Amino acid sequence: MSEFMIEEVPRPTSLEGDAGAVFEGIMAVHNASEVAAYGIPEVATLAAEALPEYVDPHEDGRYFVARVSGGIVDGGIVGGGIVGYGHLRFLLDSPETAWHDVRVLPGFRGRGIGRALSAAVESASRELGQTRLITYAVHPDAPGPQLTAPTGFGAIPAGNREVRFLLARGWTFEQVERASRFALPGDPARLAAARAGAGSHAGDYRIVSWAGLTPPEWREGSALLNTRMSTDAPSGDLGEPEDVWDVDRLVTSEQLIEASPQQFVVTAAVHRVTGAMAGITRLVVPDETERAVNQWATIVLSEHRGHRLGMLMKTANLEFLERVAPGHPSVLTWNAEENRPMLSVNEAVGFVRIGAEGAWKKALL
Repeated sequence: MSEFMIEEVPRPTSLEGDAGAVFEGIMAVHNASEVAAYGIPEVATLAAEALPEYVDPHEDGRYFVARVSGGIVDGGIVGGGIVGYGHLRFLLDSPETAWHDVRVLPGFRGRGIGRALSAAVESASRELGQTRLITYAVHPDAPGPQLTAPTGFGAIPAGNREVRFLLARGWTFEQVERASRFALPGDPARLAAARAGAGSHAGDYRIVSWAGLTPPEWREGSALLNTRMSTDAPSGDLGEPEDVWDVDRLVTSEQLIEASPQQFVVTAAVHRVTGAMAGITRLVVPDETERAVNQWATIVLSEHRGHRLGMLMKTANLEFLERVAPGHPSVLTWNAEENRPMLSVNEAVGFVRIGAEGAWKKALL
């Protein structure tokens, strides 16, 4: 067995120097874990694509890595190499709740590394006086007994290693999120028919689309919709905190994304009478065409639901994507299993389930 050590590292701020090398190592662990769990390489993320999330000035965190010592070891990792990481991240406006993420390279599991990283993250959380941790874990499909989510929608294999790990450490299983894939470019006739059908129910609304930064006239509405994503999206009994956005935060966040090797492709629904933005759907599109597109928020404000705006926006945005950034293999998205309206839209368009994540919480006493 190779020895390992746990080390706290600074918050990632760039890809330069030693700190950049550490972040590249962290992302290598993340990608190996995701690809092993989902079984497709499209879930991998470049460090340069992930960095904007880590430098967001509206959040903070503590970061730990596990390194092996000695010479070359199994898995091809040289001594001192990063084989695992643990993150604790929280909003500055809601520091009592934090998101916990621990990953270990598949070839180094079962050696106590995950337990040591999780202990370090939880200790840091207690030092900060936090009361609730939330984590999301990928649960590969497996036969045998299943744990049904308290929401009543979705289940995960009870015998999976990561399930047993979380239960043993006092985590409570709360929700299942379905991971889905849409193969690009999609069937143009199917998209057009779905968009036309939705459009026939949306006479009081019009569609606007843009690539890149949000135009000034839509920033206030976009910020409101971002805030409502944190409160309106189904989250079971996780206790997700409200994540408040204003125009300044929206602009800062988008500028960070646009400075990285990716861009936004966005479609919104606007109420014709009031001019209010009723809903929005955002894709984040890598510059490299061989990489998958990620579906970010899709939301319709509750006061504007019942007009099939989700279908209208999503089909319009997929068509817009093929005009402004063609050539990507797929769109990947995650939705709560109890979010039947959005899952119905995805299924009708052609998204196919590729796996599941479990949402878990832990109270810190």
